[in-house]
Amino acid sequence: MRILFTNRKDLLGLKDMTADEINYILNSAQTMKYVLGQKSKKTPHLSGKSIVTLFYENSTRTRVSFELASKYMSANVANVSVASSSVQKGENLIDTAITIDKMGTDIIVIRHPQSGAPHLISKYVKATVVNAGDGMNEHPTQALLDLFTIKEKKGKIEGLKVAIIGDIEHSRVARSNIYGLTKLGAEVAVGGPATLMPKHIEKLGVKVYPSIQEALIDADVIINLRIQLERQKAGLIPSLREYSRFFGLDEKRLIFAKPDALILHPGPVNRGVEITSGVKECEQSFIDEQVTNGVAVRMAILYLYTKGGAGIENIN
Repeated sequence: MRILFTNRKDLLGLKDMTADEINYILNSAQTMKYVLGQKSKKTPHLSGKSIVTLFYENSTRTRVSFELASKYMSANVANVSVASSSVQKGENLIDTAITIDKMGTDIIVIRHPQSGAPHLISKYVKATVVNAGDGMNEHPTQALLDLFTIKEKKGKIEGLKVAIIGDIEHSRVARSNIYGLTKLGAEVAVGGPATLMPKHIEKLGVKVYPSIQEALIDADVIINLRIQLERQKAGLIPSLREYSRFFGLDEKRLIFAKPDALILHPGPVNRGVEITSGVKECEQSFIDEQVTNGVAVRMAILYLYTKGGAGIENIN
């Protein structure tokens, strides 16, 4: 018997998702991770489905993760390179999306520098739209893989203290994680430079701290955000060296968190800036395993959203 997962056509963000929907994806991802552990990773469950990745921003991890997730489940997948597409000839976003949709595409995975771009095209296409990051708004699939990793390692999310540290202002990863973590009952603390902290962020249900040491106190999980190098050029931080000195995650600051605290990072890591190599490689770090979990979560998403909201049944 199939259980209805969702009646939503698109995955645009965690802000509007329910806790039940989030948990369903996380539970389904566990099945997908089992598939990834097999010698033969091919399953026929998306055979005949067509998936297009449309990335207006450079990305290796997210794009390849979606492409491998598609191929492992036997879908037809194509990547639209914006640098060599009709976009460079003046075609606008809506026309590009409609063109891709008319080719019989089932899912369009889009990353775009403008917030709201996935929401915009979803109104013009029949295909499911999956947000792979839009401006400074959301990055839902990254947050879902973070949530999956936390639940897998800690056995739960409710009641945990999660510290999100770094450039909160410009991080779509932070926003999606805040939405997801608070809905699942976690306590969220944020810490970072005042110039990189959004105004009124406490309205999202988080506790704000002026230093990462305070945010880290008794944390069960640490989500260390990547510093955008262009922030230094914009004058938001004096220098990368100063940022590392006062806001980087090192061995001395790590002791403020619980001894078994998980360390997560969306990648790619700027070693020696937001995190030291020693912390990145320590036994508490699950940064590399997040990459594997990202494929499992995206497999779950692609499957669930191509099945008309129906749940997974007997995928092993």
